[in-house]
Formats: sequence, structure tokens, C-alpha cells
Amino acid sequence: MADLSQKEWMEQLKTDENAFILDVRTSLEFKQGFIPDASNIDIYLGQHFMAELEKLDKSKSYYVYCRSGARSRQACALMNSIGIDKAYNLSGGIIAWQGEIIR
Repeated sequence: MADLSQKEWMEQLKTDENAFILDVRTSLEFKQGFIPDASNIDIYLGQHFMAELEKLDKSKSYYVYCRSGARSRQACALMNSIGIDKAYNLSGGIIAWQGEIIR
């Protein structure tokens, strides 16, 4: 897992042809606005969250974010624990995001 600044996260994402953007906030938070191309899996769903992570392609690179960076950091650690090696946390989360947001 790596904590990346917004600049690092965006630059790496742009050049990564195997990227997947993952929003781990609640579905309500997701509906209020999300980073383009993001998929949502709510970390608060516990075992269901883990079951959804297990379905992910372990060869992809996952760019993970939440509201402030705390939940996404935890999600990245969980992803690493099940064999997803390329999990990148957006430090500061969506509240620090200065890029496009889909509303």
C-alpha cells in the first residue's frame, strides 16, 4: 500500500493502463459526488466488503479514496492482506480533491 498525494495519485493514474478507481465511502456519500470512472464498494459493509474485494482482479492497480483518506487507507491494507499488491490511497480523500467530481 502507498499513501499518495493528490498530485502523485493523479499522475500515476494517468499513466497506468491497468487502473481501477475505487471509492470506499457509503452509497449515500458516493451519490453526492465522486471522482470520474470510480466504482463504489462501501467499507462499512464488513464481510460483504471483503467478499466484494475478493472478486476484484488482483492484477489491476487500485486507486482508492474515501472522504478524508482514513477509510481508504484501511481498505488498501485489507486489499494487501488478500493479495492485491497495487493499492494506492489518496491522502486527504475527496475533501482535498481538486480534480473533476461527478454530481
